[in-house]
Amino acid sequence: MSKWRTVTSGVPQGSVLGPALFNIFVGNTDSGIECTLSKFANDTKLCGVVNMLEGRDAIQRDLDRLERWACANFMKLTRPSARSCTCLDATPSTTQKANRVLGCIKRSVTSRSRDVILPLYSALLRPHLEYCVKLWDPQNMKDTELLERVQRRATKMIRWLEHLSYEDRLRDLGLFSLQKRRLQYLKEAYMKAGEGLFTSTCIDRTRSNGLKNEEGRFRLDIRKKFFTVRVVRHWNRLPREAVAAPSLEVFKARLDGAFGNLV
Repeated sequence: MSKWRTVTSGVPQGSVLGPALFNIFVGNTDSGIECTLSKFANDTKLCGVVNMLEGRDAIQRDLDRLERWACANFMKLTRPSARSCTCLDATPSTTQKANRVLGCIKRSVTSRSRDVILPLYSALLRPHLEYCVKLWDPQNMKDTELLERVQRRATKMIRWLEHLSYEDRLRDLGLFSLQKRRLQYLKEAYMKAGEGLFTSTCIDRTRSNGLKNEEGRFRLDIRKKFFTVRVVRHWNRLPREAVAAPSLEVFKARLDGAFGNLV
């Protein structure tokens, strides 16, 4: 066994060891927890049903356990404000952070070859652009453009591609626009947890894809902004051959044909 060493640096987001080291660190947070605990980086969530006083007390006990765990591990639990509870996509701050990472890559790396820039972009920059966005999806076109602009700048850094258009750069690098990648996440969500996320309605009409989802009606505006609500219209527009794809890879290929005008 090796000797104990003091670790004085953190793990950067997007690194290969990041998820593994995080799982090791928070592996025992659910010890003694009665309710459901979903662990994901700094967005760990505690969920429980409260229809009687016993349910309320169970959640409070679990909250106390989590606070004791955080104190023992030199961490601090923060309470979100009412404003942050209703905010689904902090696109401007996300874009700002991604631009800082891109600037750091520009200053620190002299090479501009695709073999260097592309792996750096995939590991260090794109996770910032897709963190939470793949679940909620930007609601406004201006937010979509803000995120896309970062990828546009990153691809323009690569030597010999500066004079090409953004669309040609993506094709040359084998990449998709962030908007198109989010459509691919929809297929993954439908295949893995579609029954729990969406309400399907089978339609046999020729002009339908046969696997349409129901568009619900909600009283609260915040509910209308959820990914599982707003994404339904995109799914229902897809052709039958795309939604019936037997695998994710086949779906990606057929999605290219269905959205030929989308990079």
